[in-house]
Amino acid sequence: MSTITFQGNPMTLAGTALSVGVKFPDFTVATNELAPFTLADTSGKRVFLTVPSLDTPVCDLEVRTFNEKAAALPGVGIYVVSKDLPFAQARWCGAAGISAVQTLSDYRDGSFGQATGTYIQELGLLTRAVFVVDGQGTVTYVQYVPEVTDQPDFDAALAAL
Repeated sequence: MSTITFQGNPMTLAGTALSVGVKFPDFTVATNELAPFTLADTSGKRVFLTVPSLDTPVCDLEVRTFNEKAAALPGVGIYVVSKDLPFAQARWCGAAGISAVQTLSDYRDGSFGQATGTYIQELGLLTRAVFVVDGQGTVTYVQYVPEVTDQPDFDAALAAL
């Protein structure tokens, strides 16, 4: 996996880095209602986004952009995972008018971050990454954004669908 930075400073990612062609790993995160949510709760073509926090301008813009693009992609599930508490995610979604993207929290045990190699040890947050998964559960696109404060390559992720 490539090295990532946060505001130019090198960061350490923990967990298992994913690559194209592998099966997407199982995980357990929490919904906005605190219910457990796993890979088995998803199906078909999926996009998993990890972001440090929805309450930052870069993450806010990223999720709003994917929410807009997702409306034009029938049958594609788009899931945003962060370490934000479910209550904060629900508040943010309501304020931002998010309806085509589901937010999920990895606050409990970091299962998603460890399974996808997106946990930033120094910050206790998830890095910015995009994973596209096909209907058979195989990863078809991966981007670990090199600088956490930058946006992902929206066009490449959408083209992978």
